[in-house]
Amino acid sequence: MCSVGEMDKTETGTKMYMTLYPEKSTDGGLRLGNICPDFSAETTHGPMPSFHEWKKGKWAILFSHPADFTPVCTTEIGRLALKYDQLTALDIKLATLSVDPVKSHEEWLRDVVAHCENKIEVKFPIIGDADRKISKMYGMIDPGTSDEQSLPLTIRAVYIINPENKLMLMLNYPACVGRNMDEIVRCCQALQMSYQKSVATPANWPYNHESIGMKGALFLLPTVSKEDADSKFAGYKTCEVPSGKSYLRLIQAKDLGMPHLMPAEKPNGASPECGCSVM
Repeated sequence: MCSVGEMDKTETGTKMYMTLYPEKSTDGGLRLGNICPDFSAETTHGPMPSFHEWKKGKWAILFSHPADFTPVCTTEIGRLALKYDQLTALDIKLATLSVDPVKSHEEWLRDVVAHCENKIEVKFPIIGDADRKISKMYGMIDPGTSDEQSLPLTIRAVYIINPENKLMLMLNYPACVGRNMDEIVRCCQALQMSYQKSVATPANWPYNHESIGMKGALFLLPTVSKEDADSKFAGYKTCEVPSGKSYLRLIQAKDLGMPHLMPAEKPNGASPECGCSVM
């Protein structure tokens, strides 16, 4: 078992990777590592004077949908509502947005609740952005053409923002493809692991490396020296590869003191992982 106290003295994955990105872009675009713009807005939960104050000290997801009273958005808000308690347990605040006014959101939500096959309650605010100010600010819509569009749809965007208001992950989908809420939760769990420890999640995590008995294991970052790995991450395993380089170093989440961040079940039809040998 690793010494969690010793591991806490090492740089986290977030701290290391965020040094690669500036807090503000040079061309005004919003990119990973940037401080997300603050804004005020009207929502279905009342006024939001400051987005930064609303999420102060917490993780947040800002989730845009193209328009109210549209089929894909109706299912997305319903599925997101089903994940609300799980995301709240991860200390994550959740808000969604479209260019429709709040009154339209309130009327549409009745359809959302009625259509969802599960009993749901939409507990998160939906932001009205009728003047498209926030949509333009976050790159959900092109500021140069949106005023000319008769139907100014925002893209399906997901912004996962850390407690320091930095953009940690951004997903963009077209209007014709609905988002997978399990993937959004998985991304939040992976980000929080890296935020706390000096690790990164492999492809298809947490359904990775099952064939070698390391299902759900995480990689130690390349910045962790062999000496630190041996002294602070006891129990890690190194995968053997033809290059002979020892860079594929796996460690279990339970040995990091973070089993609560591990997704519980494997989805039906998930593809098997390729195997490897470990030293």
